[in-house]
Amino acid sequence: MSDDAKASPNVSPYSLKSGCACGAHASQTEHERAFTALPASAADDEKLYTGFVERALLRAIAPDPLHRRALLRGVGAGTLAAALGALFPVAAATQAFAQAGAPEKKNLKVGFIPITCATPIIMAAPMGFYAKQNIDVEVVKAAGWAIVRDRTINKEFDAAHMLAPMPLAITMGLGSTAQPFAVAAIENVNGQAICLSMKHKDNRDPKNWKGLKLAIPFEYSNHAYLLRYYLAEHGLDPDRDVQLRSVPPPEMVANLRADNIDGFLAPDNIVQRAVYDGVGFIHLLSKEIWDGHPCCAFAASRDFIDQAPNSYAALLRAIVEAAAFASKAENRKQIAEAIAPANYLNAPLPVLEQVLTGVYADGLGGVKRDPDRVTFDPFPYESFAVWILSQMKRWGQIKGDVDYAKVARDVFRATDAAKAMKDAGLPAPAPARDITVMGKRFDPAKPDDYVASFAIRRG
Repeated sequence: MSDDAKASPNVSPYSLKSGCACGAHASQTEHERAFTALPASAADDEKLYTGFVERALLRAIAPDPLHRRALLRGVGAGTLAAALGALFPVAAATQAFAQAGAPEKKNLKVGFIPITCATPIIMAAPMGFYAKQNIDVEVVKAAGWAIVRDRTINKEFDAAHMLAPMPLAITMGLGSTAQPFAVAAIENVNGQAICLSMKHKDNRDPKNWKGLKLAIPFEYSNHAYLLRYYLAEHGLDPDRDVQLRSVPPPEMVANLRADNIDGFLAPDNIVQRAVYDGVGFIHLLSKEIWDGHPCCAFAASRDFIDQAPNSYAALLRAIVEAAAFASKAENRKQIAEAIAPANYLNAPLPVLEQVLTGVYADGLGGVKRDPDRVTFDPFPYESFAVWILSQMKRWGQIKGDVDYAKVARDVFRATDAAKAMKDAGLPAPAPARDITVMGKRFDPAKPDDYVASFAIRRG
């Protein structure tokens, strides 16, 4: 510490100092620390922001680092800070600066469906990730995807856990009034499976599934697109050879038990509950169709993002940090315990542990081990969106031409996610990611060619 700083006990620890490249710190180490240290209290906040304002003023008065250091040596940091305060309303500027990043709305509601796909959104409440961002978030359980969509559109929810295709559909007016929505982060990767009723344990060849009643969570879901893809690759037309039914995930096991459906492609906690209850078995994991596929997403309307950008950014930071925590195998049992209670997933702890740890019973007497059964990578790759749009086009949900790249760029906000990951000290990935589904590579630059290459499609 410099003699001037020692002589001025009231000077902020982040106040004017010399010895770094910018001329505002005693050393380059202190310079870097000032821009990475997080304040621990309101008092520390004030010191931090005061230091920022003082340094900005000094740089404006003396742009040249050599001149700044000479000025600091000549008059001392404390004296110079007092002089700047007399000439400029530092206190008022500090308050304004501090408020610039404050959440516009601190009490927020985020809707979710009780499935393990929502793990980062749910766990961020009991495990303190929202509180760390100075926001008070109530995570609200909903019974089905249409309810989540409608309550978010009607602004009853500030943001929501949605299926990754839903914000694309909402933005384009598919199934609802068109309203610009955004995928801020991907909630989970993989983490789904095809589950069949125990009466089909000897009927494992999809070519023999004609006439089966199979459930999906929602028509605008990767569950629907992956199941359709899988059936079509085995020669079945999903609109003609089987009956696809939209069933909310919390109702799927009861419908399987009642013999209303023969099976479903659904989130792993629903699948594992069917195994746990002895009414179903795991035919295959969704990652066996497309390893690395996105499932659910943290989504918000563009209105919310534009009107409360700091609240949105705080939510996104919390979810990105929660996803990073969930990505580590050693944290999975702790997370399972946090999200098991009735107000969250209302699921037996062994079911959630089997899903999250990847050590699970398959319902046919076997125990499988796959640590990547579900993973958590929050980055919303635009190529994901283009693939989803290609399937919407393939199955007739999109009529006419579509600007795939523009819609993907507008809805899947990769830049926002990259910034949130950087803020959390996480490396942001390259914007493109290879996609291979059942051995067939997808080129996001040629989505119409991809659609046209399938023998079974609509239109």
